[in-house]
Order: sequence, then structure tokens, then C-alpha cells
Amino acid sequence: MPLIYLETKINSSIEICFDLSRSIDLHQISTAKSNEKAIEGKTSGLINFGETVTWQAIHFGIKQKLTSKITQFQSPLYFRDEQVKGAFKYFVHDHNFEQRSSDVLMIDRFEFQSPYSFVGTIFNNIVLLKYMTKLLKERNRIIKEYAETEKWKLILEEHNLSIKNEKWKK
Repeated sequence: MPLIYLETKINSSIEICFDLSRSIDLHQISTAKSNEKAIEGKTSGLINFGETVTWQAIHFGIKQKLTSKITQFQSPLYFRDEQVKGAFKYFVHDHNFEQRSSDVLMIDRFEFQSPYSFVGTIFNNIVLLKYMTKLLKERNRIIKEYAETEKWKLILEEHNLSIKNEKWKK
């Protein structure tokens, strides 16, 4: 079973990094090349414990759907998303955050398995491991870019404003 382990140092607060990592909107920005869109479940804002999102994207020239669920959640230190339905036999993505003196260490641990036993194992090791690593590195690059600049406000302040407006309407 392939495992991708990435560490990303980000000069920001742990809360900003945690929230950007669970932002549906920022995820769509980071996966623009594969035209990934949230189409069911939580489709914008910040995903929380127990919520699901169904993504539609084009990978390897094929339109695909994948549904994942947040199965563990400890703000702002950790969350896990797992595939509920999709092309993988399974995947588990752990997102860990450690506040250091002047930065945050964001750790991704992504374990996955393709279907089709022997053929899937070959595909995992020759193609998918490299492809998924590149996808996750790009996602982390975008999170870092937004967290280290004022861009994070474009994602998170809009979310906070909509929460305040919902409370005000009640």
C-alpha cells in the first residue's frame, strides 16, 4: 500500500493553516488543472467532522467522482478524511498541524490502494504514487501561499462573514 508523507513549513498561525486545509474553496483553487469541483455534500466553506464532499474531476483523461468523509477531527491539530466511494479501493488522508515558534509544520500522510490487485499494485507504484504526490505538493504550495500572505482572508474571512450573517438573520 503506497504511502505519501509530506512535511510543509508555513509561516502562519496553526488556525489559519488548519482552516485553509479544510476549505472546499481553496481545494478547488489548488486542483484547477484537473477541474476538480465539489458537487454534492459540503460544496463550499469549511468541512467539519462527519461531513462528506463529492468531488468531480478529470484524471488521466477520465471524468471521475470521489466522495470523502471527515472521520476524525481535533481542531486545530488534526483531521482525517477517508474515501467513502470512488476509484480507489481505499484512501486515508491524515492532516496534522504543529505550531512551532515562528511557523507551523503541516504534515500530510496519505495512504491509498487501487483496485484490481496485481494490476492495481503495478499502477500504484509506477503511475499513481508520483501523480498523487504531485497533486498533494501543489495543494500544499497553494495552502502555504495563501497562509503566508493576506490571501488567506479571501477564503477565511468570507466564510466567517457568511457565518455571522446566518446568525444575524436568526
